[in-house]
Amino acid sequence: MITDDDSALWASLPVPALLLDPEDRIEAINPAAEGFLNASSKSIKGHLVWERVMINGALEKAFLKAKQNASPLFVNDIDVGTGDRSPLHCNLQIAPYADMPGYMLFLISPRELAGHLTQDHTVKSAAKSAIGMAEMLAHEIKNPLAGITGAAQLLSMGLSAEDRELTDLIVGESRRIVKLLEQVEQFGNLTMPDMRPVNLHDVLDRARRSALLGFGANMKIIEEYDPSLPLALGDPDQLLQVILNLLKNAAQAAGPQGGTIRLRSFFEHSFRLRRADGGGKSLPLQIEVIDDGPGLPQDIADDIFDPFVSGRENGTGLGLALVSKIISDHDGWISVNSVPGKTVFRISLPMVPRKKNKEKT
Repeated sequence: MITDDDSALWASLPVPALLLDPEDRIEAINPAAEGFLNASSKSIKGHLVWERVMINGALEKAFLKAKQNASPLFVNDIDVGTGDRSPLHCNLQIAPYADMPGYMLFLISPRELAGHLTQDHTVKSAAKSAIGMAEMLAHEIKNPLAGITGAAQLLSMGLSAEDRELTDLIVGESRRIVKLLEQVEQFGNLTMPDMRPVNLHDVLDRARRSALLGFGANMKIIEEYDPSLPLALGDPDQLLQVILNLLKNAAQAAGPQGGTIRLRSFFEHSFRLRRADGGGKSLPLQIEVIDDGPGLPQDIADDIFDPFVSGRENGTGLGLALVSKIISDHDGWISVNSVPGKTVFRISLPMVPRKKNKEKT
């Protein structure tokens, strides 16, 4: 067990840590592990570690050898899940616990919560410059397109039905380009969010009802909310747009046959966003939009939040880029984990500081 002398250090560890007894049962977990496993130390004590920590790899034999030899074990780049969440890409450090034969210390370092969670000011500034340039070009291109559309419509008045097909094509394609340019202009709207206390469940419910009445009418949407979730700090209208875009993305991936979407919320107090300057920000409020569609194409999975990257033939590639921009403006984090049959978009947001948490939305 964790001694009184070690308890402060144990509680301060920034990564999930588990103490295992000689039978590979969980003896204790630190606060970071409580958040990672979504379970209290008391409720999880005595459970076999392999029942609560699912690892994509043949680790048990290597773990047994390390325990028998009382030697450390290091495993990098392995997927670790907990049964009720998508697997995370992690590094593992396993070592004997001093003065307690057979006991092992099991440290989990999610890479998504560490080195990958950085925000580089130079990159963000360059992105904003590119967005501003795209917005300016969109505005300039729309004016001549309006002239082309008008000229094609005038020409069509004196043409035969066969020739009007060509002018109709010009008008139709011009309008399609204008619609795309309008999306670029929307993406280039750099208005910062109006930050205030937000009940995320109200946002999720508004998005769910809107989706079921429109683009998601063929989908089944299941709510899995943590009723004790504190208020978030954000812009309710922008967050609504984020959830609507994710729901629309899931509905389009499912196609006309429909499918199931799960909206999930939970609290993970160990989730922190590290900045390039060494600082950090706590992002304990988690939202997951989970669908059972075909998954993201592997060739674009790593770039899905970049502008003009789309997995659909006629997609503009701006919906998820806009989602990423809004979450970034909220000092939040968004990630995706996708395999055929299950795609999980996860949003992590800050909560209202404790002293303001009683304010009304």
